[in-house]
Amino acid sequence: MLYYNYFILTTTFIASPLEQFEILSLFKILGFNLTNQFYFLFLLVGSFCIFFYKFLIAPKTKTLYAIPGRWQLVLESIYLLILNLVKDNINGSRGQRFFPIIFTLFTFIAGMNLIGLIPYSYTVTSHFIVTLSLSLTVFIGINIICIRTHKLEFFSLFLPAGTSFALAFLLVPVELISYIFKPLSLAIRLFCNMMAGHTLLKVFAGFSWSLMHFSGVLFFLQAIPLLILIPLYGLEFGVALIQAFVFSLLTCIYLNDAVNLH
Repeated sequence: MLYYNYFILTTTFIASPLEQFEILSLFKILGFNLTNQFYFLFLLVGSFCIFFYKFLIAPKTKTLYAIPGRWQLVLESIYLLILNLVKDNINGSRGQRFFPIIFTLFTFIAGMNLIGLIPYSYTVTSHFIVTLSLSLTVFIGINIICIRTHKLEFFSLFLPAGTSFALAFLLVPVELISYIFKPLSLAIRLFCNMMAGHTLLKVFAGFSWSLMHFSGVLFFLQAIPLLILIPLYGLEFGVALIQAFVFSLLTCIYLNDAVNLH
């Protein structure tokens, strides 16, 4: 019923490609205004839980199946991909302890990106405040790890070894500004790619829908934007996964700088 109400809201009021990113109020409960953004985040987390317990956990042993099925093979492939990512980009024996957070980060962002490709759904990562909150959380955590590990040596990140005293006055502000802008670059990259790709899909879908209301030759021309939409949809599917991977990769690089003070 809730999804039906959201379907009615989107199909009734969307007239611009950018209106698909509008936050809509679905209902209020206990003084809280629950929106479509909250609904799809809750749906994503619930889907993950159902997926893991339904397809990956053996009922008797409560562990992974000894003989992996199709979905378990997919999960193990993702597991190995992220594990190699962590090993290659975080040097030292302490790097693998960050694997759980990187794996969770990748699956969560990939899920948020992919759920937006479902017709009449909502792309949570198309909002800058969401991606910024996520990147700031990661950035603050990295700084806490660095300060707890190296104490005052943390500030050596802004002054490379062997730098002269005169050059330090120029180099330290530049390094500080670039360091502060790391979470902004993470957030903007993910936000822009998701919004741009979904906007392009909506433009071609809306163009095809508009041609359907005409008669004669224009009615048959609707097949052109529909055919273009198929490879664009596949491209956006790839972009959704790549952006999740890039976000995880950059997080690993920032973690490596924090752990090893590079």
